[in-house]
Amino acid sequence: MRLRTSITAGLALVLTAGTAWSATSAPGKAARSSAKPAASSAGKSRGKKSGKHSNRRERGQKTPAPERISEIQQALAKDGSFRGTSNGKWDDSTVEAMKKFQAGHGLNPSGKLDAQTLQKLGLGSQTAGVAAPMPPVATSLLATKPAPQRQ
Repeated sequence: MRLRTSITAGLALVLTAGTAWSATSAPGKAARSSAKPAASSAGKSRGKKSGKHSNRRERGQKTPAPERISEIQQALAKDGSFRGTSNGKWDDSTVEAMKKFQAGHGLNPSGKLDAQTLQKLGLGSQTAGVAAPMPPVATSLLATKPAPQRQ
């Protein structure tokens, strides 16, 4: 019973202190009451959120830098798919050369840059587009030491 009384008294003290603190923290504003009006969902639509959280990753693929496009054009030219000078612009001639290269190497001739195409061009990772990423292997001291045997 004493525990219940002391908990109740403690909660009352915390609530009183919190109300007093919020009233003094904003001297120019009137203190809000703790009772909030019931918000009805009728007539309210969820609009675009504020710009505060605009640092989220954008979906989709980013355009390669002009230097990277020049590397791709040079690799396509070395293969014989691209005729022209590498200008660092992803133009129609580059797309057509990419489609020609992809069709000639058994890839989907979409004209779009993907991991397998970069790998075939010799510009990508050795593992990109081959298989799903593997999680890192965790090592444990328990796994390397045999458990002591009890006698």
